[in-house]
Amino acid sequence: MATRVIIVRHGQSTYNAEKRIQGRSDLSVLTDKGKADAQKVGQTLNSLAIDKIYCSPLSRAKETAQIIQGSFAQPPELIPSENLLEVNLPLWEKMTKDDVARQYPEQYRLWHEAPDQLAMPVDGAEYYPVAALYAQAERFWQDVLTGAAGQTLLIVAHNGINRCLLMSAIGMPASHYQRLQQSNCNINVLNFSGGWGDPVQLESLNQTAHMGIPLPPPRKDNNRLRLLLIRHGETQWNREGRFQGIRDIPLNDNGRHQAQKAAEFLKDVPINLGISSPMARPKETAEIILQYHPNVELDLQPELAEICHGLWEGKLETEIEAEYPGLLQQWKDAPATVQMPEGENLQQVWDRAIACWQDRVKFYSQGDGSTVGIVVAHDAINKVILAYLLGLSPAHFWQVKQGNGGVSVIDYPQGLDKPPVIQAINLMGHLGTVLDKTAAGAL
Repeated sequence: MATRVIIVRHGQSTYNAEKRIQGRSDLSVLTDKGKADAQKVGQTLNSLAIDKIYCSPLSRAKETAQIIQGSFAQPPELIPSENLLEVNLPLWEKMTKDDVARQYPEQYRLWHEAPDQLAMPVDGAEYYPVAALYAQAERFWQDVLTGAAGQTLLIVAHNGINRCLLMSAIGMPASHYQRLQQSNCNINVLNFSGGWGDPVQLESLNQTAHMGIPLPPPRKDNNRLRLLLIRHGETQWNREGRFQGIRDIPLNDNGRHQAQKAAEFLKDVPINLGISSPMARPKETAEIILQYHPNVELDLQPELAEICHGLWEGKLETEIEAEYPGLLQQWKDAPATVQMPEGENLQQVWDRAIACWQDRVKFYSQGDGSTVGIVVAHDAINKVILAYLLGLSPAHFWQVKQGNGGVSVIDYPQGLDKPPVIQAINLMGHLGTVLDKTAAGAL
């Protein structure tokens, strides 16, 4: 049985407000805003059947957890865990980020550009904070997942450990530590298919809409390019569970409703470019979103068309299994090894989608100032792009969820010159839910 895990970062703390390094110092406490935001998280989650709450023992996380716990009619058990302590940065604790940048310029550069290589002297030895935190996250999973089948768990911890929990769960390398954003009082959702080592799905990353923040803000004011990667709205074949591939199936009424909800969600965002697969379902989704941005011309990219399922297209899973025994299960268990009959394989989709993505990033990040755009495509295309950005491979294809109308947010602070920051994945708040309840549907 699957285990759902919801991960929340603590509310704003005094050190957050002062832009100080917290680490494992326990002098930082929640601000009034931090407490109010924790209440909002509790109100958002209190209708879910949470079995247990795990929290860091540091006061800013523990108090956030207690506030959330108090929002439940029948409060779940609250369990502090040493394996949820924040990253250990003893050399920098209590310092402002500006002071750290001035006094330790080379180490601070490593912290941002190669965090897994950052070392600090601790007890006369070289200590690697991110590597140690990643191992700590793995220990937490190994301990907690045992006996948790079928449960829903809530974790309340910190920026750094939350990143490592997410990264270690899906197999993302420690070198990509700075690629994930974790806002105060955000919500992330992971779905474990079994115990530690079994496949894990990242359902959503860094939801903030419950706090009145539709999209997480860029880390820097001079962010060069922000792309909003969106999956098209629902089709009737999604609803029926039929494989679509390159069949040009249009949106159904619910799909148009989802697209309209996405349009309203993004209405006040200063969108100045639009990219789409040329197929009917993403193109119509993009056009509905761009109704509030009439000066944006749609840039249609054939390389963003959905994976070609060949002879599977138009069929239900039962029909595919009858005609191609075992191949559908292989697609679910080892997708990178499957050649679709008279269709594509995942590497072919990966190569064309990533080449197109990189080309468009390079093209649209050349100008001065900030640019915000939408990219509307398909389940397989979006999964491939996000897996690539997360440092994963085609074998990890199923570990990223994409719901109809879901929005992901990717920032390029320096264009292609620096790695992107993945601000959010599969935002569903505009569809009225924290959890992805869109049609399971085939690709």
